[in-house]
Amino acid sequence: MLRTILIVGTGGFIGSVMRYLVQLLVEKGLSSTFPWGTFIANIAGSFIIGIVFALAQKGNLLSAEWRMFLAVGICGGFTTFSSFAYNNLMMLKDGVYGQFTWNVGGSLFFGLLAVYLGMILVKVIF
Repeated sequence: MLRTILIVGTGGFIGSVMRYLVQLLVEKGLSSTFPWGTFIANIAGSFIIGIVFALAQKGNLLSAEWRMFLAVGICGGFTTFSSFAYNNLMMLKDGVYGQFTWNVGGSLFFGLLAVYLGMILVKVIF
């Protein structure tokens, strides 16, 4: 149990740092109030988790520990759903309903599409 916690925690640390760096790089120089860094992290994380779970379904390509590290740890730290929820609440409070709709709808649609494409990619490669 302690080993699993350390594996997930290490992945979470890496994923969180990656998300922070993505947010810095994406939003650097943008004057937009739209949370592009969070949006891109959610889509990329969805794609990565699609790959991880598709690999896990292939049998012995990923051990349970690697799956925990990648999916729960890295993707969990990287996908920033709590930031997503907070940003959406702030958009509602600020009355920017178009941005709110695009962020919620776009994240859901493109996130599902990214998971699907990640799984298709694994099927094509393996």
